[in-house]
Amino acid sequence: MSEQKKENVAVKKKSQIDENLLFTRVAEIIENRKHRAITHANQETTMMFWEVGQYINSAVLGNERNLYRMTLFPERFPDAKILPPLAAKLSWSHIIELLPLKTDEARMYYANDVAIRNYGAKELRRQISRKAYERREIANTGLTEKSVVPFNVFKAPYLLDLLELKENFIKADLEKAVLVELEAFLLEFGHGFTFAERQKRMIIDGEDIVLDLLFYHRILKRLIAVELKLGAFKAAYKGQMELYLKWLDRYERKDGEEAPIGIILCATASREKIELLEMDKAGIAVAEYWTHLPPKAEFEAKIKAILIEARERLERRRSLSEGGTQRQIEYFYEPKDDGDE
Repeated sequence: MSEQKKENVAVKKKSQIDENLLFTRVAEIIENRKHRAITHANQETTMMFWEVGQYINSAVLGNERNLYRMTLFPERFPDAKILPPLAAKLSWSHIIELLPLKTDEARMYYANDVAIRNYGAKELRRQISRKAYERREIANTGLTEKSVVPFNVFKAPYLLDLLELKENFIKADLEKAVLVELEAFLLEFGHGFTFAERQKRMIIDGEDIVLDLLFYHRILKRLIAVELKLGAFKAAYKGQMELYLKWLDRYERKDGEEAPIGIILCATASREKIELLEMDKAGIAVAEYWTHLPPKAEFEAKIKAILIEARERLERRRSLSEGGTQRQIEYFYEPKDDGDE
């Protein structure tokens, strides 16, 4: 073969190779771009749906939720006469927190508490989560018609989890923590309590006797003696507190005041002992204190169990005495709709 022919064959071959490479590369580019275009289109489509959904949720469904709350409002508060004084103290944010509560008693308890104590929606949410109403009702079940201790004043148990006590604390640590976190302690105790004195000295027959904490209740107009105990309740605590109360009644009670009452805070309350000793008739309330709040589910389960036990105990007491009146207790809190905060 001549050199010219060889050269023509080589050029033709190269041309075929270049064309093959060209078409192959072009096909790759097209497929790659098509794939990227599809991926981008999917991404944009997904983002489009998200943006549309987010807009509808905020602009439309959000308003529907508010409309639902508005229609629920008169159902939960059917008596229009009570609304003007409440509306002067409660914001719509407060009302939103109250709507999921099942019973009228629970709603009115918290509504009145907000009106009296003038706290915000955040604190209301906290009070509800800490079962303030149920714990007050638990305390009420320990009282009878002949009780010297008034209804609706104390709670059981008390949650002292904000005191930041270390493990194996002693009584002096607990007392000091109460004073350091006095505002939180008074908030947990409820409206009307004011601090009077720590380590109240009483001299009886030449002997120094010391009461842990002394408070005054402005609404009840009486002194409240508070004794802190690290362990379980003991029967001997009744005589000790009765001595404190008699001394306070004789030497500290002012004209126009009611007789002092006492509360014994124990790590563990023996409810049968307390019932048998009829502490309430002596003007003494007994309650447990918890220094660590359990996880939400565990806490709610514990409070519910205590409520059931309290109701059963009340039924037994009613069956032993004629003419007793039962205070109905309901586990009243139902979860909010998803999305509520």
